[in-house]
Amino acid sequence: MVDASLNGDANGASGASSNGRGPGDSIDPINVIIDKLQNVRGARPGKQVDLTEPEIKMLCLRGRDLLIGQPMLLELEAPIKVCGDIHGQYYDLLRLFEYGGFPPESNYIFLGDYVDRGKQSLETICLLLAY
Repeated sequence: MVDASLNGDANGASGASSNGRGPGDSIDPINVIIDKLQNVRGARPGKQVDLTEPEIKMLCLRGRDLLIGQPMLLELEAPIKVCGDIHGQYYDLLRLFEYGGFPPESNYIFLGDYVDRGKQSLETICLLLAY
């Protein structure tokens, strides 16, 4: 499931930005990463996202902490969109979010195979971890 608590916006508050940041909020590094990952929307598929190694490490550590803290059985609230394998197809993931709504306004559960075949597997897993 894509969880909004990594970027500090678990209550679903929305602001002027697509990532839920309001005008007076402090800049969370997760929001900076989300902005970078979303900046390729509308570009030709395959355009690389410029993420640094420290940004990716931070996402992995925060994601790990979040996953370790969750129970084995999650109680999810409807409505929720169930998505099959995305296989690292980053632009398909962006399209899913454009049609269904970006987190945290919409809830998703992904069934697996996040990163195995697509050319942009790193961008795919980074966006999922950031949300």
